[in-house]
Amino acid sequence: MIEIITKDCEACIAEDLTRPCSPKKNLIVWWLGQAGFALRFGNINILIDPYLSDSLAKKYKSSEFPHIRMIPPPMDPREARHIDFIVCTHRHTDHMDAETIIPILQNNPQCKLLFPKAWKQYIIDFGGKEESLIPIENNEVLQITPDIRLTAIPSAHESLDRDGYGNYLYLGYVFEFNKMKLYHSGDCVPYEGLVDSLKGQNINAAFLPVNGRDEFRKARGVPGNFTYKEALEICSIAQIKYLIPHHFGLFDFNTIPVKELNNNAKSSKNKEVVSIIPEIKKKYLIYKTDT
Repeated sequence: MIEIITKDCEACIAEDLTRPCSPKKNLIVWWLGQAGFALRFGNINILIDPYLSDSLAKKYKSSEFPHIRMIPPPMDPREARHIDFIVCTHRHTDHMDAETIIPILQNNPQCKLLFPKAWKQYIIDFGGKEESLIPIENNEVLQITPDIRLTAIPSAHESLDRDGYGNYLYLGYVFEFNKMKLYHSGDCVPYEGLVDSLKGQNINAAFLPVNGRDEFRKARGVPGNFTYKEALEICSIAQIKYLIPHHFGLFDFNTIPVKELNNNAKSSKNKEVVSIIPEIKKKYLIYKTDT
């Protein structure tokens, strides 16, 4: 079993990432907004889907959806140090952002970028160096440190798409930290076989997008994600104790109001799953309660 404790951040995330965990084998998680999270386990720092720039606002200026941030970036990528891994789920800019990734790779020469194999050339084209890249494909298991293992599984955004070589365009990842297991789906909707791939893995917490989907957004090229109800149901069936919803509160056209999300969590009759609605200025200590 694991437990999750919410704490106030003592400093900015960039500074917190340089502080040792105590005890060493606890996991500390920070939400970076949208689908982004920072994870610290021992002295290893991992960023998942970090979007820490305004590149989308520049790209979509004066468009129907101008992508103006509702909250500022919680960390300047130019100030991020001691980053060991960046893990991206797919190529959409709010998950794989060149203006975030390149400064981090430049300032952290040891850092490796893990991503779906389908997007290797795309990353090279925006400045990723071959020696920093680790492409991943479905069912691949990577032991990225002696205590951290990662397994890739497909995600559907809103369908299970592949490139011309059969590589999945969207991946989720199951992380194992000294037998603590977390699942980050990236962008995803329910699909046949997803729950079966999660059941029996003893996953402790799932990081799932909950901004939903509709025909209005889809018709304008904005594919959707789980609803909160769907995310909760997946955790319940797969026997995942903790749900950490994300992909809300950044762009006004593609979110669920935080008040509504909190109300849904409070009114849920599903007592088997604990929802923790992340906040930018909080950190989350995840630890094993048994040995």
